[in-house]
Amino acid sequence: MAFWSAALDYVPREAPTAAWVVLTPRVGSGPNLSLDKHRSVPQLPPRIHLDLYTSDQPREIERLFGLGARPVDWPRPAGADFVTLEDPEGNRFDVVQLP
Repeated sequence: MAFWSAALDYVPREAPTAAWVVLTPRVGSGPNLSLDKHRSVPQLPPRIHLDLYTSDQPREIERLFGLGARPVDWPRPAGADFVTLEDPEGNRFDVVQLP
């Protein structure tokens, strides 16, 4: 919860329960993000992942590293506009450079 709250600037919609939390944008509107609060083994390749779009990919990646994200070492396709990272629990996501 801490990583995704900081990464997306989201806050809990209601008080977290022992089982889960729903995060919502701190300001404005946008999709909610529901997180189960239990450990599981990350599936590779993941069944689903988030794409985070940014106009300054290197800066955003450094910010996410500061929050606990880690790089994923895998061969990216030539010319890819994304970098794959994983959150502190090993869930993968992409940081995509906007045109």
